[in-house]
Amino acid sequence: MPRVREWWRSARDRLRGNWRPIVEATVAATVAWVLAARVIGHPDPFFAPSAALVVLGEARGQRVRQTVEMVLGVAAGVLVAELVVHALGPGYTTIFLVLLATIGLMVALGASSTLTVQAAISALYLVVVAAPKGDFMPFRFVDALIGGAVALAVSQLVSVRDPIAPLATEARQAYADLAGVVDDVAAALERCDETAARAALDRAREVDGCVERLRIAVRACGEALRLRVRGRRQLDRIDEVETTARQLDYAARNIRVLARAGATLTRRHTATPAELSAAIRALADAVRAAGEALATDLAGEAAAERHAGRADDAALEAVRIGARLLAAHPPLPLAMIVGQIRATAIDLLRGTLGDDAAVLDRVDEALGLPSADQPTPLPCPPADEPDRDGTCPQPAGQRSDSA
Repeated sequence: MPRVREWWRSARDRLRGNWRPIVEATVAATVAWVLAARVIGHPDPFFAPSAALVVLGEARGQRVRQTVEMVLGVAAGVLVAELVVHALGPGYTTIFLVLLATIGLMVALGASSTLTVQAAISALYLVVVAAPKGDFMPFRFVDALIGGAVALAVSQLVSVRDPIAPLATEARQAYADLAGVVDDVAAALERCDETAARAALDRAREVDGCVERLRIAVRACGEALRLRVRGRRQLDRIDEVETTARQLDYAARNIRVLARAGATLTRRHTATPAELSAAIRALADAVRAAGEALATDLAGEAAAERHAGRADDAALEAVRIGARLLAAHPPLPLAMIVGQIRATAIDLLRGTLGDDAAVLDRVDEALGLPSADQPTPLPCPPADEPDRDGTCPQPAGQRSDSA
């Protein structure tokens, strides 16, 4: 039953987060079929909804030019298949030539492997199941153009209506997913539960998907804003979000290493100090606050600065707790977790504040390390006595300058 409930929660969350693409695909395919069958009057407009689904599955986040290339590529693949079938008739040779031409065309256009396979399947359907009969009438080519055009309109016009809101929602969800992984690691360490730690590690290995969805949302929002005259003034903000998404990718990698170290620590059945869970939970709070800061900033709300301050405070608190843990000379897996807390805090604050040097200095100060302008002096060799200024004397015969 716990597995069933977990599956149900995951399915519900996926539907809640992807209801818009589901509705868009359904509407686009239906509209394409109605246009081809009722308006144009084609007898079997299978390729209109088929092309709409193929293109819409790849169009989100793509530039208009790339989407148009997809539309023309799918339509051209259907046209080539139909011409070959009319010239040679059904058979093994026809199947070979149609697939060779379709796949080669999609590769030449730079299409993804998914789009290439879908276009090849459409062409194969035309050869094997719905081979044209009688005189050549390019109904299917026109159907593919109709479906592609509808998909292009849906992929662009829906986002043009409100381009910022989907990006804000995706940003909040991406950070929430990462914070959930950090919470899972903290809970596993509190109970010293190896099974829960491994589950957290498995979840951490899947967080790349949420970062990639955020990047796709950034590209889609930027494309939509370019189609709006007034929206072009907001493109600088989209560039900043793209930089933040890159820092989030770094943070996701650090969290994955943190989860791996947590699994190692529980496998050793080492009782973890309570401060470690407190540090990790503070880090989770920082991740959530950073996501709220980004989402509210995109929405133009005044609360963005407050959330950014919360993220800053929580991240530095996590690092300070980690510094106290390091002072007790912990085992290697625990020290690795503290190191990943520091690295994650740096990437989070760089994504929120943007000042690399200042962020690094503040995090290292919270960890008890000297700042960059106050380097730690190297210890002198045992045989040498330091000078009065605290430097080591130069050995005889050694150059005083360094390369």
